[in-house]
Amino acid sequence: MAEAFTAAGSAGFVHAVDIDSGVQFEYGADDPVLLASVCKIPVLVELHARADEGTIDLSSRMLLPQAGRSPGPTGLSVMVDPVEVSLRDLAYWMISVSDNAATDVLCELLGIDAVNARMAGLGLKEVRLEGTCKDIYDAFDEVLGGADVTELSAAEIERLRGSRALDIPSGTRGTARSLTALLSMIWQDQAASAESCAAMRRILGLQVWPHRLRSGFPDDSVTVAGKTGTLPFVRNEVGVVEYRDGGRYAVAVFTRPDSSAYANPPADAVIGTVARIAVDHLRGSQSTG
Repeated sequence: MAEAFTAAGSAGFVHAVDIDSGVQFEYGADDPVLLASVCKIPVLVELHARADEGTIDLSSRMLLPQAGRSPGPTGLSVMVDPVEVSLRDLAYWMISVSDNAATDVLCELLGIDAVNARMAGLGLKEVRLEGTCKDIYDAFDEVLGGADVTELSAAEIERLRGSRALDIPSGTRGTARSLTALLSMIWQDQAASAESCAAMRRILGLQVWPHRLRSGFPDDSVTVAGKTGTLPFVRNEVGVVEYRDGGRYAVAVFTRPDSSAYANPPADAVIGTVARIAVDHLRGSQSTG
């Protein structure tokens, strides 16, 4: 596994678990990692748990003006007109196209502290959000003065590397093991009610770019549901891989590429490669155990 990450020019951290038997595979699974947009899964859990408690109505609608939306490359962030949308559909946008503006609307509604308290209550104190998506962009602007992160000089890249948003003690973070634990709870109806967990599984299955994890499981008979995360020097995906024989495996792969490039196919591909290694190990352990 180390060789695969080295060949991709990246550090890597992996955890995989057979959701039903508990058999595990790990590689740096307890090292703190930056979540990037993987942090949207804890927000999803908090939203549905609050709906279960009766303090949130998922069908409630919000009218969102164009002005003041959080930046990002997809969804509400790039729409030019006011939008009226339900909380349920904001959650769909947050996961399916990793919509930063939708995420921050939900974070403002729910409260970051509440999301963190929910994770701690589930035994996942390692999972901690340290702000919104907009806060990450603001942190980049602090060191870049508004320069486009996809078009940086060598000096700007080094300044970006030192941004507080990319620093483990101050950035939104977790561990590979804590994210597979959260996914396992969602798949076992333990993160919220059975109805809410089913809704979350549906949304996670609708992600529009599952190519990182899916590249390791190209067979149409295998389903993959999950969430990517991307920042300069960060590429992640966590998800659940399900086989027709009933096997289901929560997998988390976090990478720290040496390059800040937004287009980084080797770093994308290694996620599928090591995920397949981990799941094959679990399935082999099952057959021989």
